[in-house]
Amino acid sequence: MKLKITPSVSGALALGLVLPASAQVATNAVPLAPPPAISAGLVNDWLRGESAAFNPWDVGGQIRFRFDHKENFAAPGQPGAVDFRKNGGDADNTYWLTREKLHLGYSPVNWFTAFAEGRNSTSTGDDRDPNPESDSFDLHQGYVALGDARQFPLTAKVGRQELSYGDERLIGSFDWSNVGRVFDAAKLRHENPNFWVDGFVGRVVMVNDDHFNEANDYDFFSGVYASTRTLIPKQETQLYLLARNVSEDSPNAIGAGLPPLLTGATPRDVYTLGLRVKSLPEQFNGWDYEMELAGQLGRFKKTAGSASLDHEAIAAHAAGGYSWKTWGTPRAGLEYNFASGDSDPTDGKHGTFDNLFPTNHKFYGYMDFVSWQNIHNARLATSIKPLPKLTLTGDYHAFWLADTHDNFYQANGAARTTSGYGINPGAGSFVGTELDIIATYAIKPYAALQAGYGHFFVGDYVKNSLASVGGATDADYVYTQVTFNF
Repeated sequence: MKLKITPSVSGALALGLVLPASAQVATNAVPLAPPPAISAGLVNDWLRGESAAFNPWDVGGQIRFRFDHKENFAAPGQPGAVDFRKNGGDADNTYWLTREKLHLGYSPVNWFTAFAEGRNSTSTGDDRDPNPESDSFDLHQGYVALGDARQFPLTAKVGRQELSYGDERLIGSFDWSNVGRVFDAAKLRHENPNFWVDGFVGRVVMVNDDHFNEANDYDFFSGVYASTRTLIPKQETQLYLLARNVSEDSPNAIGAGLPPLLTGATPRDVYTLGLRVKSLPEQFNGWDYEMELAGQLGRFKKTAGSASLDHEAIAAHAAGGYSWKTWGTPRAGLEYNFASGDSDPTDGKHGTFDNLFPTNHKFYGYMDFVSWQNIHNARLATSIKPLPKLTLTGDYHAFWLADTHDNFYQANGAARTTSGYGINPGAGSFVGTELDIIATYAIKPYAALQAGYGHFFVGDYVKNSLASVGGATDADYVYTQVTFNF
């Protein structure tokens, strides 16, 4: 049996060596060095080092710069611009994104925290109009947190906040976006050593540049989400029930006649029951696995005022991989994702899975062409750390529509319906493949550099759909990003 050297084991060994020596010759005893303190952030560390009066305060932020170059991507607001179109429209887009966040927190006692975070998001040279990445200085988060789980199992958080659960396939903060996603919500958590369970209700905040961002009063999102690491040994097991209730006024929550970017979701009452399991780290001699299954029932309207359809949909995810304990700790994994589509748009039923509020960027290709809707997706994922601070990843995706009687959905959940796209049951189901190569370098614990390249090889569905508008072509994506936390 191999002895695994952990901090606790190494400390015990050191103590075992020191105690006998001190018993014989006390003057030879060497005190153990205290463990390094965990940084609270550059600004916080400096302020608290100057005066203990700053201990209850949390002051800091983040600055992020990203350069994007895209070829054969749609640029919303540009006539004729659709993804993969060979001729016509604005096919290329090169721009800079800048995001600054500043936050201030105050915790005078363990059971109370007040937190406010502002965010400024700008885009330079971007062809998209309106621009989903621009939002002048606005309130990103502002909440009060009550309770101390170490003393009492119930805690609460009320106010504008990020919601993130599981791997963020259904509920995520979408941090890749220059703006991100937040909710005006109330959340109650019960937590003990064996499990935690959250109950929450909120409304998604809509981004409206040059105006104060307000929640969509007609799009309510609520749920119960539970997690345990003791029910089944060596794995995290999660169960959730989510409800999205959207009324007729949602599309015009900000105002009538606005572009799609500024309109709310169409009316629906969708209920999602799901199960997610994931292996805990270092439990299976290098192997890992994860699975998620979600089913939906309810009612759905494709547009405000249209007929109400019975909603029945399902989605599934399964993945597994192996990490070698050798130079670079390489890992290789296989993954499969499925989300149902609508097999008949005229039968009074709606079968397209509602992706809710995800962070799709992490899962279905870094080029952000695909969501967890009407799709089969196979993925080969690889990674390696050739240097302690450098991580390289390479992913290869293959995509098919689950049903060609339904649309090809964008990463934001919107259907592609123009310039040849739409309901094309005669088209082939194969959408294409995507290759992504990403390099991430940890410059310092508070600064990181990332660069990536993606290429999408179009398949029969895209070629068939765009044949009437001049044909289809592959797409390319190059980006570099620097993040600095303080």
